[in-house]
Amino acid sequence: MKIFNKPPGKFGKKKRIPDGLWNKCPKCSALIFHKMLDENLKVCPKCGHHFPLTAPQRIDLLVDQGTFEERYAGMESGDPLEFSGPKTYRAKIEDAKKKTGLKEAAMAGNALLGGREIALGVTDSRFIMGSMGSVVGEKIARITEYALEHRVPLIIVSGSGGGARMYEGMLSLMQMAKTSGALARLKEANVPYISLLTHPTMAGVMASFAGLGDVTVAESGALIGFTGPRVIKQTIKQDLPKGFQTAEFNQDHGMIDIVVPRKELRSTLEKLLDYLA
Repeated sequence: MKIFNKPPGKFGKKKRIPDGLWNKCPKCSALIFHKMLDENLKVCPKCGHHFPLTAPQRIDLLVDQGTFEERYAGMESGDPLEFSGPKTYRAKIEDAKKKTGLKEAAMAGNALLGGREIALGVTDSRFIMGSMGSVVGEKIARITEYALEHRVPLIIVSGSGGGARMYEGMLSLMQMAKTSGALARLKEANVPYISLLTHPTMAGVMASFAGLGDVTVAESGALIGFTGPRVIKQTIKQDLPKGFQTAEFNQDHGMIDIVVPRKELRSTLEKLLDYLA
């Protein structure tokens, strides 16, 4: 027996809020209108939490509009170990391509910043956690060599939480030495290198090219370190200091030179280039 029989009409259907209109801040749980978040450079207007940006968004944020020329765009990862398991490495690569629209976890090229030519590399944490395989290491090494050949300042924006990519074994680990060697030659030639660390910058990336800047800049609130705080806590059996491994904590302990909110990144990089170049 039906007790209520609502007639069709505007009261007969529950209104549904369309997807994609709101974002929830993971830090303060505030609901933020999607358009407002974009206008605020994906920074929470209530607590200042910095949402991650994609590699193309980073490029648009930092360089003069329309000046970025991508290099080495056709490079793609192989599968040297023919890595198998519940999901093969080739399947993971294809999934990451579809998810991100990128062929790999890094973009590299040249651009203008404040009218000055720079060489630029950017990693993207969406592509297998931004981990460094052969292609990422090769792109970073090549854009470093481009900066050396043309004697233009180098900026690398790191956002990699995955370290060396285990699916490529030793070929991945050797990228740490290769990128570090290329940066050593750049330093010998007195060509400036600014390392910009964003959330997250961890493991093999932090232990190689991300940690070798002449000036190391970090975005506010970024997680920066080698091993994550949970693993460290489990290993040493001690509570960690408040804010451990954040950009601000690392600055207080001398590992980072400057911590900058996203809205001030471009102007800060322009000033640094004026000083260094």
